[in-house]
Amino acid sequence: MPTSEYIDFAHRLADAAAEAIRPFFRDHGDIETKGDNSPVTQADKAAEKAMRALIEAQYPDHGIHGEEFGQSGMDTPRSANRSEAERDERERDKAARAATGGRGQRSEGGASTPSKQYVWVLDPIDGTRNFIAGGTQWGTLIALCDNGVPVLGVLDQPITSERWVGAKGRKTTLNGKEIHTRNCDGLKEAAISSTFCAPADMPRFEALANLCANHIKGGDCYAYVMLARGERDIVCDTALKPYDILALVPIVEGAGGKITGWDGAPITLAHYDTAIAVGDGHLAGHGF
Repeated sequence: MPTSEYIDFAHRLADAAAEAIRPFFRDHGDIETKGDNSPVTQADKAAEKAMRALIEAQYPDHGIHGEEFGQSGMDTPRSANRSEAERDERERDKAARAATGGRGQRSEGGASTPSKQYVWVLDPIDGTRNFIAGGTQWGTLIALCDNGVPVLGVLDQPITSERWVGAKGRKTTLNGKEIHTRNCDGLKEAAISSTFCAPADMPRFEALANLCANHIKGGDCYAYVMLARGERDIVCDTALKPYDILALVPIVEGAGGKITGWDGAPITLAHYDTAIAVGDGHLAGHGF
């Protein structure tokens, strides 16, 4: 169970990321394209650098797994200064796996298992395309894993000043106020959301979506916190990376929802490629 010390520190990380991101909103500067064809901006890099610096100074014995600058304190550490060619090759490999629908327990680059008890998992801007377009359905994701299990998660939206905090053993809050998922009588009443499912997963997802009342496309991380505050009933995605989903696990669960992989197994630092979140536990298992 995360201590108040770690929760307070996660707030500091979110504050630092927000300060780095705000100057680039709707003035994002140069955009790079990574090996998986996803964009990265100066804001992504500046925010992750700010968070990594704080972690390295405060908790030098903790591991870090960030989207933009890789892994440290893991089984096969990667330097934050590794070459662009190495990163692009890794991204191409992941894109190829996603295109063929590969899922389940995946050890990214053989380095998903932490060699240290605590690992911070960082996505400075989840939903970068929406950020570039000037929208606000994106956020900074911060997770703390204890022996690979996400026990603390933060989603911060620095433009709308919304901050969700979920921690094992505590109720999820939005700007300090407890929130809760909503009840849903069944699939025929459910609103389902998805940002991306790999081609091989689409038939399974579409079969479920066709049973639901409303299908909402997109949303990235924001879709999961809308579920946590009672504005969605089901969120499904595949081809995920650890920094896409781990922070959202404590947020969804602390709001009364349930989130697992499509195989029903818990989402961890070693098992993260698919996710299905439901706000009402009675919906769990439908179609999966």
